[in-house]
Amino acid sequence: MGQAGEFESATTQSPIRIQANGSDMSTVRAEAIQVDDITPQVADLCAALGSYLDADSLSQIRAACEFGAIAHAGQYRKSGEPYVTHPIAVAKLLGEVHFDGATLIAAILHDVVEDTNYTKDDIAARFGAEVAELVDGVTKLTQIPSGSRREAQAENFQKMFLAMSKDIRVMMVKLADRLHNMRTLGALTPAKRRRIARETLDIYAPISGRLGMNNLRLQLENLGFRALYPTRYRVLSEAVRRARGNRKEILGQIETRIRDRLEEEGIRARVIGREKHLWGIYQKMRSKHLPFREVYDLYAVRIIVDSVDRCYRVLGAVHNLYKPYLNRFKDYIAIPKANGYQSLHTVLFGPHGVPIEVQIRTGEMHVMAETGVAAHWLYKAPNSAANASQQRARQWLRKVLDMQKRAGDSLEFLDNVRIDLFPDEVYVFTPKGEIVELPRGATAVDFAYAIHSDVGNHCVAARIDRRLSSLKTPLESGKNVEIITANTARPNPSWLSFVVTAKARANIRHYLKNLQQEEALALGKRLLDKSLMALGTQLKEVPEERIRTALPQLRADHMDQVLTDLGLGKRLAPLVARQLSDSEEQPGSTSGEGGQSLIIKGTEGTVVTFGRCCRPIPGDPVVGYLSSGKGIVIHRNTCRNVRDRESEKWMEVGWADKVQTELPVEIRLETNNQKGVLATVAATIAGADSNIENVALDERTGNVTSLTFVISVRDRVHLARVMRRLRSIPQVLKLQRTV
Repeated sequence: MGQAGEFESATTQSPIRIQANGSDMSTVRAEAIQVDDITPQVADLCAALGSYLDADSLSQIRAACEFGAIAHAGQYRKSGEPYVTHPIAVAKLLGEVHFDGATLIAAILHDVVEDTNYTKDDIAARFGAEVAELVDGVTKLTQIPSGSRREAQAENFQKMFLAMSKDIRVMMVKLADRLHNMRTLGALTPAKRRRIARETLDIYAPISGRLGMNNLRLQLENLGFRALYPTRYRVLSEAVRRARGNRKEILGQIETRIRDRLEEEGIRARVIGREKHLWGIYQKMRSKHLPFREVYDLYAVRIIVDSVDRCYRVLGAVHNLYKPYLNRFKDYIAIPKANGYQSLHTVLFGPHGVPIEVQIRTGEMHVMAETGVAAHWLYKAPNSAANASQQRARQWLRKVLDMQKRAGDSLEFLDNVRIDLFPDEVYVFTPKGEIVELPRGATAVDFAYAIHSDVGNHCVAARIDRRLSSLKTPLESGKNVEIITANTARPNPSWLSFVVTAKARANIRHYLKNLQQEEALALGKRLLDKSLMALGTQLKEVPEERIRTALPQLRADHMDQVLTDLGLGKRLAPLVARQLSDSEEQPGSTSGEGGQSLIIKGTEGTVVTFGRCCRPIPGDPVVGYLSSGKGIVIHRNTCRNVRDRESEKWMEVGWADKVQTELPVEIRLETNNQKGVLATVAATIAGADSNIENVALDERTGNVTSLTFVISVRDRVHLARVMRRLRSIPQVLKLQRTV
């Protein structure tokens, strides 16, 4: 996925094909081989890898470089370099973290299947199935249905995440590929640079952070910032450079004082002052609306010791040296982040009141903080702490895979992953004392789905620190959360407006989609029976042979598909009824019993909706409109949108004797502008057993105030009772139903 179409020149030659049976490369015509062009790069790569790879592995890597040179023969980057220099550079980046030989070969060949005539089988025959699978995971989809670039990108990411869930090295190759491409963006047009930079900041930098690869994340963010906002990057970097003198002097004083204090305590430690990266400064300025001169914490101090015990001793020492900020201490050693990151964080009042961020960690924690899951290849001991990072990364990948299964399409999947890539963690406890990590702003519903999908699907309330709370209550770290469930409960569409985790969102959408199918099936059967009655029959009386004959004409595989389409408004019931019946009566006829209205019960769910334009309630004369994909939309007869009643999509509907729902209705009041009148009106509406959904102050003229309420009522009788009580209020001058 090296974006050869953007980084390679427009004029390329057809690649020479190497026999998959391993024939000697020297037989290929010398003038077609570009191996000589890359000899220095191959030598540098092998010299760097020789510190930890054996001779056989280095020989395979040289062979892969030669294979890549021949495969990419005639292909050049926009900069004019042979294209193969890019994958070799990607392999060198991975070699810095001591990746295994198979990963390095896959990096060298990662664009071969996508950009040349070679296939996955060719690579498997020459370098083995393991390398071929890694290359295939990184390769972009080449046969993508027509659609937008965003859809194509979503399909690519979906495939890449699936491959990554099987072998995390796929993402390692992809991230190294992206880093080298970001370093060489200069040859591209400004529009392409901005698009690639945006993609990097939206997806790749957060993924590297989610996998704990902090050093890579910082590089991607700064390179993306420079390409996306070059002027802002230049201005901010210049401002940091000018401010560096005085502030660095302060930082040097702090480093010296911390070192001296730790020596007094007998603690051996490395104290490293560091400058915050530009993208982080820019994000802080944007989020808090700060000018640069008010961003004081440009610098931070990192203290590295040799044991966990000393981390806490150092914390006590620095808190005695400088006063800490309240509520700015975080213990990621006791409760690691989802990506395995461990460290103590605190913010101190430095000299002149300048806040100084301090991070305290062990050497192993530091390596894992910088390289994340890649630390697995640095630490070879089977029980090393680095394995925790690997395990947490795999847990996240399993969650991503579960989201993929429940997502409706690749675009929804990509949106869910984006949501999950920006966690600012909250840690809460189950009743058994287990820790659950959630993004900041997560609610009780998010917690329920984090426990299990069934718990989320059947939750009705929550107890937070033993106090009954709403499901939409945002959670805070340290709280104890218990979910109350009921077998009859089911997800509510309104939950989608406040849940923040991708898992909760995907599960709710998945459930509601299946529920809509069931509701559409039931409504479709009612619609078809109504039309069949006009033709003197019913669905249960239609012979099976007749249904089997009609299905090909209806372009459907089974009758349930037809009924679901009817319920969703994708087909017209009179036309389907005509094809199922032998009657010669014209479709749409309302003769006989079929002329009666379709009865609305209020239990139809999402396939029957009520127009916001006229807000019908039980008792109003109404008409239904078949809307494709939505089902039936109910309007009042007097609604301004009820036009062209001759259209076959309009149908007669009526209310059941008992409608099992409450519907919103809008009323407007003109009142005297007196203190407390709004509270009086609200109390009166509540006293009439109605709920206020919205209230707006429309205008104020002299002593008269106009108020618009949206209230929920059961029917016209209920509405009349509410309005009668409101008219009894002395301050109410005028009252009417607005639509």
